[in-house]
Amino acid sequence: MSAVASSIAFLLSLALSAVLSRYRGRYALLDLPNARSLHSGATPRTGGLAILAGIVVAACLASAWTWLPEAIWVAVAFLLVAAVSFADDLWRLPALARLLVHLLAAGLLVLTANYTPVVMHLLPGWQLGGPQWALAVFCLLLTTWLVNLYNFMDGMDGLAGGMAVIGFGTLTVLGLMVGSTTYALAAASVAAAAAGFLPFNFPPARLFMGDVGSGTLGFLVALFVLWAERAGLFPLWLGLLVFSPFLVDATWTLTRRALHGRKPWVAHREHFYQRLVQAGWSHRRTTLWAYFLMLKCSLFAALCIRFAATGTQGLLLVWMTLTYLSLIAYVNVLERRASK
Repeated sequence: MSAVASSIAFLLSLALSAVLSRYRGRYALLDLPNARSLHSGATPRTGGLAILAGIVVAACLASAWTWLPEAIWVAVAFLLVAAVSFADDLWRLPALARLLVHLLAAGLLVLTANYTPVVMHLLPGWQLGGPQWALAVFCLLLTTWLVNLYNFMDGMDGLAGGMAVIGFGTLTVLGLMVGSTTYALAAASVAAAAAGFLPFNFPPARLFMGDVGSGTLGFLVALFVLWAERAGLFPLWLGLLVFSPFLVDATWTLTRRALHGRKPWVAHREHFYQRLVQAGWSHRRTTLWAYFLMLKCSLFAALCIRFAATGTQGLLLVWMTLTYLSLIAYVNVLERRASK
C-alpha cells in the first residue's frame, strides 16, 4: 500500500503541476522578475501546492506516516509551516512573523512531539550529550534554520526540486540499508511528490514551488534527520551530509554577508549558484553540476553506512570538505575572470 501511495503522490503532483504551470486566471500567483531574479519572465509560483498535495495524500494512504512518533503534533507543525509559507506567497509577510511561526512549529516538533535525541552524533566518533534542554534548543534552532535555508536556496530553476528528489531519494535508500521500511517509505513519498513537480521546474522553468514548497521541504529535512538520529537509524551528521549542498551554500553565504555588515535576511544574489550564473554559466549547466554534487554527497552517505569504521567515515568527510573548499575557490576564480 505504501508503494502505491508513493506512486499516487507522484502522479497527483505531476498532474497538479501541469495544471498550475498553465494557469493564468484571476487567482494566479506569478513571480515577476526583478533586479535580483535569475528568471526573465512571469512564472507561476504555486508548484509547492502540488508537492504538498502529493505528500498529504501519501500520508493519508500510507501507514508509514501514521507510525511516526506523536504523529498528530508532527502534522500540526508541518501544516503550520505550510500555512505561513503560503500566506507569505500571497501577501509577503514580515520576516519576523514568519520566523515566529517557524519557531513555534519547530517547538512542536522538538518539544511536544519529543524529537530531541538523547545524544546527537555531530561527527564520526563524536556525540554530543549534556542537559536535555540544551539538546532541545539545538534541535529547535536547527529545525528553524533548515526551514529558512531551503527557502533561501530556492532561487534557480530545478535546484530546490532536484535537491528534494535526490535528498529524500537518498534517505529512502539509507532507510532500506539500515532495515527501516517505515522510514524508507515515508521518505520515498516526499521524493515522489517532488519528482512530479520537477519536470515543470527544470530549466527553463514553467513553474516555481514558492515558499509553500521550499518551507515545507525544509521542515521535512529537519523531521527526517532528527527522526533518524532519535530512532538510532543513522547519525545526525550523516543526514545533514545528504543535504550539505544547501547547508554549505546557505550557511557560508549568509555568514559572509553578516561579517561584511549586510543583513543576511535581505534578498540578494550572492549564493554560489547565483554567482555561477552571473559569471556566465547557464541555468541548465549550473543545475546539472549541482545535481552531480548532490549525487556525490548521496554516494558518500551510502558509503558511510556501508563502512561504519570511524576512520573511514572521517576520511570521506574530509574528502567532501576538500570538495567544497575547491568549489568555493573555483567560483572566486571564475568571478575574477568574468570581471576582467
